[in-house]
Amino acid sequence: MKFAIQTRNDSLSNKLMDEAKEYLTDFGLVFDEEEPDIVLSIGGDGTLLHAFHKYKYRLQDTAFVGIHTGHLGFYADWKPAEIEKLVISIARKEFEVFEYPLLDVKINYRNDKDSALFLALNESTVKSPDVTLVMDVELNGNHFERFRGDGLCMSTPSGSTAYNKALGGAIIHPSLPSMQLTEMASINNRVFRTVGAPLVLPAHHKCVLTPVKGPDFMVTVDHLQLLHKDVKSIEYQVSKEKVRFGRFRPFPFWRRVHDSFIDSDV
Repeated sequence: MKFAIQTRNDSLSNKLMDEAKEYLTDFGLVFDEEEPDIVLSIGGDGTLLHAFHKYKYRLQDTAFVGIHTGHLGFYADWKPAEIEKLVISIARKEFEVFEYPLLDVKINYRNDKDSALFLALNESTVKSPDVTLVMDVELNGNHFERFRGDGLCMSTPSGSTAYNKALGGAIIHPSLPSMQLTEMASINNRVFRTVGAPLVLPAHHKCVLTPVKGPDFMVTVDHLQLLHKDVKSIEYQVSKEKVRFGRFRPFPFWRRVHDSFIDSDV
């Protein structure tokens, strides 16, 4: 089995990386940063996001596992003191693989410029750089609403506990193939109206955002943020690709939610 390691690059994470690398090679595993079968992410959820985007070209062949060197994360659920236990489980291949949905992001431009394609593990957001965002929201080819406000966020189920939750979105179990559109400070009065609630969309739905005011937008895909100019439309759909996580012990999703947001002892 081949492995790679992504770290947050702090002293503790780098120390654990050196230990894990030594242990795994002693067990006969091969360190391979190009074509790993499993990637250890040592740091936090942000570290795993970096690992995901680094290896998104081989999602069908690579599984991820996270070790947290800060607070408990949704993607990093092993503690530093458990590094030897985790390494032994990896060496013995004592793990199951779970697949979670991802988000396809397609940005179409004016003047026949080629579209830009992205893949999100957590979410994608759209904001206007200078003024109020004004976007027509289309669902499955039908106009749904004209949004006015600070921005819009489309999240995956596994990303529903991140920025989406902070915006008042629902927490969705990652086994459900879906995506969720959540508003950022929408303008609602006698003249302007939006649905004013998150929309949970199934896998066969497509959501298209079409600019009404201004062609330039700040678009994020997970931790990546770029200014896109001359935007014609932004398309969102549940991806056919999936991310694979190695699970070495039971850690139910709702227990993870409880430990992260409710249990003050964590």
